[in-house]
Amino acid sequence: MPDVIVDCAIYREGRRHECATDFSRALEAARAEGHSFLWLGMYEPTQHEFDQVSSEFGLHPLAVEDALNAHQRPKLEVYDDSLFMVLKPITYDVTADTVTASELMVFVGDSFVVTVRHGTASPLAAVRRRLEHHPEILRHGPGAVLYAVSDAVVDHYIEVAGELQVDLEELEAEVFAPIRRETRNTAAQIYAFKREVLEFRRATVPLADPMSRLQSPGVPFVHDHARPFFRDVGDHLTRANESVEGLDRLLSDILAAHLAQMGVRQNDDMRKISAWAALAAVPTLIAGIYGMNFRDMPELSWSLGYPMVLLMMAVIEVSLYRLFKRRGWL
Repeated sequence: MPDVIVDCAIYREGRRHECATDFSRALEAARAEGHSFLWLGMYEPTQHEFDQVSSEFGLHPLAVEDALNAHQRPKLEVYDDSLFMVLKPITYDVTADTVTASELMVFVGDSFVVTVRHGTASPLAAVRRRLEHHPEILRHGPGAVLYAVSDAVVDHYIEVAGELQVDLEELEAEVFAPIRRETRNTAAQIYAFKREVLEFRRATVPLADPMSRLQSPGVPFVHDHARPFFRDVGDHLTRANESVEGLDRLLSDILAAHLAQMGVRQNDDMRKISAWAALAAVPTLIAGIYGMNFRDMPELSWSLGYPMVLLMMAVIEVSLYRLFKRRGWL
């Protein structure tokens, strides 16, 4: 059990106090003292490891199932004894150009917060350290933790959106570069980028509804004075979603422009091939005619026939070359 517990502490008046291994007594102490709550952080627990926690804290079985199975969409569930919220922190690897989404489940109840994370991307350690340096925020109870975690996740969305925007500008410059780079499959690169943006959207877009609900009155375990803070998180989430939508539209436009460029280049190549084929056809035709082994053919006995034919081929070739060059076919 200790292997999956990342951190555990009781916060009294916003000040940290170490937590005992007996969660039941620690929770009872936090409830009895008032202005205290227990914050338990876990990493990828198994069902057996989480059974004790769920029974001690009275967590709803459906929420427990979601927390163990992961692969959930961002959402907010309200139960009789607790709130259950799913967040999807993301990381962007600039070297591999990949977006990786983790999952973070937050249980908020009467005098307790339980966080369960899956994956490597998680802001919890930094959030906990920052809150412990601001006890005036922790005094507001478990709702303050939910706000701080949500704010950290959403703020990182904006940072990742900025990194994606930089990479998108580089891709756009490559697509519209005057000199083509034949060594890279640009279409495949654009499609890969769209998949990463789609992974980003799966984390940000579904979170809009939970943020909207947290801004509304009547949500248990969230005090009325906390609603403006969740409204601020909602504003940041709107910015992130607008950035994601803009990235997706730009990628679609870049892909359409790239495909149009491919068509134009193919037409140019076909014109050049046709022009060179026409230049090769004229001497081939003349040589083919005079290569026929008939006895009675004009100019066969003429001493100037050979140079005249060569001169005629040269004149026709030069004329065709100038014509094609003037029309941009060569």
